Amino acid sequence: MKIIICSSNNLYTKFLKNLRRDLSNIEINFINQVEDLNPVYIQNLDPSYIFFPHWSYKIPTDIYENYECVVFHMTDLPFGRGGSPLQNLISRGIFETKISALRCVEALDAGPIYLKRPLSLYGNAEEIYLRASDIISDMIKVIIKNELQPIEQNGEVTYFKRRKAHESNIEQLDSLQKVFDYIRMLDAEGYPLAFLETDFLKLEFSRASIKKDHITADVKITVKKEEKE
Repeated sequence: MKIIICSSNNLYTKFLKNLRRDLSNIEINFINQVEDLNPVYIQNLDPSYIFFPHWSYKIPTDIYENYECVVFHMTDLPFGRGGSPLQNLISRGIFETKISALRCVEALDAGPIYLKRPLSLYGNAEEIYLRASDIISDMIKVIIKNELQPIEQNGEVTYFKRRKAHESNIEQLDSLQKVFDYIRMLDAEGYPLAFLETDFLKLEFSRASIKKDHITADVKITVKKEEKE
């Protein structure tokens, strides 16, 4: 058997060693560049499964219609279909969720479910994604070893909107807990950090900890782009 792991997040390169150890009879290929996800390359590999943990690009129709494509979404589907699931959950005060493994179909996050696993949303975003990567690794093993067949989603459908960079501004937040949650939920590689702006400066926050009456955090201060030009 051959499988492909597609991920645009560098942390998923780290679990490949363990996955290859535990699935030693399976050839595991890795794709992290969108241009490699093309019909010619995939046909040459001829995989039984293509897994998409933390993939930031659209999956081509001629890929998911011809191969068993499994995506992972950080909500208890059908609740929370759509973008930025981690940030949308935490900003709503939700601290426990499930990772759903589902078959890729045309409609976003609407495919049938292979299995779900619980995930804690405590810690910063980087810690949560690392925790999720371990869970997803185990889910991949279960799907392959048990040849799971997905079951159609059941329940009320709700949607999340992909968050924009300007929504990382903490200016309008009215409590320390909300500020802390905003900082931690954006504290990962590739995400726009929580920030404040003055007329001339931008302050970006990371590595936050919360106490009874204050927050401590690292801050990066830069001159706003329009002032540099």
